[in-house]
Order: sequence, then C-alpha cells, then structure tokens
Amino acid sequence: MKARLPISARWLPSQWPADAAGRKNMALLIQLRWIAIAGQVATILLVHFAMGIRLPIISMLVVACLAIGVNLGSLSVLRRRTDISHAELFVALLFDVLALTAQLYMSGGATNPFVSLYLVQVALGAVLLHRWSVWGIVAISVLCTALLTFFYRPLDLTGALEGRLFDLHIVGTWICFTMIAVLLVLFMTRITRNLQDREAYLARLRQQAAEEEHIVRMGLLASGAAHELGTPLSQLAVVLGDWRHMPEVKDHPALVEEVAEMQAAVIRCKTILSGILMSAGEARGEAPQITSVRDFVEAIARDWRAANPGMPLRCDFGPHDYPRIVADPVIRQAIVNLLDNAREAGATYIDLLAGRDSQWLNIAVRDNGGGFSEDMLADFGKPYRSSKGRQGGGLGLFLVVNVVRKLGGSVSASNGADGGAMILLRLPLGNVALEEPDDE
Repeated sequence: MKARLPISARWLPSQWPADAAGRKNMALLIQLRWIAIAGQVATILLVHFAMGIRLPIISMLVVACLAIGVNLGSLSVLRRRTDISHAELFVALLFDVLALTAQLYMSGGATNPFVSLYLVQVALGAVLLHRWSVWGIVAISVLCTALLTFFYRPLDLTGALEGRLFDLHIVGTWICFTMIAVLLVLFMTRITRNLQDREAYLARLRQQAAEEEHIVRMGLLASGAAHELGTPLSQLAVVLGDWRHMPEVKDHPALVEEVAEMQAAVIRCKTILSGILMSAGEARGEAPQITSVRDFVEAIARDWRAANPGMPLRCDFGPHDYPRIVADPVIRQAIVNLLDNAREAGATYIDLLAGRDSQWLNIAVRDNGGGFSEDMLADFGKPYRSSKGRQGGGLGLFLVVNVVRKLGGSVSASNGADGGAMILLRLPLGNVALEEPDDE
C-alpha cells in the first residue's frame, strides 16, 4: 500500500505543460542555420573552384565550422530543455548576423549581392523578439552593412570574369532574392504557427482559470446554502416526528404513509447536504470510505434507483479486476449528475459501465435519450450550455468536467449510432486507487 495524498493535494495539477513556443522557434532557427551553412559551403566551393574567383577559402570554411559547432551545441541544449528564453533567441540571431558579416567581409563586402540576407535576420527578429531586441538586431545589421561598405576584402576577378562584376552582381541578386523569398515563406509561416499555438494555449489557461473561479464561487454558495438549509430541515424532521404520534394522523393510514414519505424525503435532503459539506471539506470527523470500484459504483446505482423508481439502470463491470479506491464524494456526485441528466434527457433506460486499463479507470453513462446536438458536442462542458432549455441548465455537466479535470482525468461525450448519448469519465488510477494498479 502506498501513502496517499490528501484529496485537495491530489486535485492540484502535477505539472502544467511547458510553453514550448520558444523551443520550437529555436529548433526552426537551427534548421535555418543548417540551410545557411550548406548554402555557404556550396557557394564558397563553387565560386572558388568552378568560377575561378580566389577566396580566402580556409578562413571562410572556419566560420562555417564555427556555425556548425554552435548548431550542435544548440541541439544539445534543446534536448535537455523544455523551453527557450527570449534572451537565448536574441543571442542566436545575433550570432547569425555576425557570422554573415564575417563571410561577407571576406567576399566583397557590400558589393556582394548576398548582403540582402540581413533582411532575413531582421524579419525573424521582428516575429520572435521583443521590441528592444528587434531594434537591436536592426541597429547591428545596419552597422555591419555600413562597415562592409568601407572595410572588406575585394573579389579577385581574373581571366574571363575580369570586368564583368556588374553581370555577376545581377545574377547574385536574383539568386539572393529567390533564397530570401523561399526562406521567409517556409520559416515565417511555421514560426507564426508556433506563436498561434502559444496564444491558443494561453487562452485555454485563461479559460480554465475563469472556470475554476466560477467553480469556487458556486462551491461557496452551495456550502452556505447547505448550512442555511440544515436548520429548517431539522425543524421539519421534528415536526413530522410529532405528527406521526398525533391521534388525528395515527387513525388515518393514508396520512401515516404520507408523513413517512415526507420523512424519507427530509432524510434524503439532509444526506445530500451532508455530501455537499463533505465535498467542501467542512464535514468533521468523517473518514474517507475505502471500498472497491464495484461496490462504489453499485452503491451509487442502488441509491439512484431508490430515488428514481421505475427508471431501469443496469451496471456492467466487464471482465476486469479493480483496485481498492477512496470513495471520493465528488466522484459520486459527478456520476449522479450524469445519471440525472440522462433521465431528464428522456431516456427509458440507462447503462452505467465501468472498465479499466493499466493507467485509467473508465466510467461511462449511456442512455437511449435524445442525444447531443452538434452545437452541444462542440461546447460540451461549458457553463449554461444545455439542451433542456431552462435557466441555469448545463451546470451539472460543467461541474462534472471540472471535477474530473481536477483529479487529472478527462470527460468526453458522443452520440450512439442508434441514438442516445454516452459520457465517458477517464480517471487516472494513480490518483484514485488506494494501491498501485497492476498492469494488464
């Protein structure tokens, strides 16, 4: 048996997903640098050996090797990290600017048509970096371009290429333009998609925080209402007990039966209020009940059948062995909410299904009611979205989704092929089981 965390502690997410936009963008910069290295090496070799333009080939290849080393180091960091900071992206772009400056210095400076490649670094910085960092990249690129106008190693044109610098510049400009256009389309679209994914992730976090704040408010209201209702229910129970001993009631069997039904209803209301207070952590001296999945589900079904006579409810546990669990009242209430929703949707029978695998406990409620509309499936679990058409509808499913999510699980809804609906609760066994589940 393993030590158990308190329910409130197990409700907290163990680890939020890391914001991976910076990591993905660094990976794209590494890919772009590989392309730049391959292009530089190919161009250097082509110009030096095929075109006969003498270049300081050793020095230029050293710069390319340095870029290879930086790329390998960046890949090593990327494998160990889940996110990349803004400063690291800035340093990566700054290195690319300086490496391009070194290559241009040794191959004609500002007369080299590939000087326009600075625009790629500026465009990437405009998308990836903060305002001050972008202007830093712009200022450094402009400074390097200005310096290359005065300080550079001129190209050594001899033989057939002598006097044809302008023609070579036009061809190089066309090649450079093509490269810039292709690189911007390929990488800017992917970087934009990464940033959109990041914004969508942050939007989901904001939505989840708003929903949890709504849950807290509802929990406070429910707890307050439970305290307020406790006193009148106790008074009503005393009055009904007195009625049963009054001669006017004792001499009429029909009145005795009606009083007994009212007493049963009062007891049920008090049980529901006790469950609300227990879920809110306000019930004192009540230890969590340890039971099996089968007993837990069958107890829920038995109580629900008693409260809903005439509605068929069948339980199916499949050919599985189940671990012992802590009978958390919030899970019980979530399942009861689903059963109530199925009844109110017009079902004539309901199936309560249980199953498991090595990591998950699956509990499903299936009915033959009207099912969900496409809009309801799209907005499943959002507050005040209901097919019942009444004020306050949809809160039951909203509470179910948030309760299960707090336990590390998930809730999904679907329509059956022959009509009706099914809602599936997936709960991690590691959070609800008393002992480590055996792998199946």
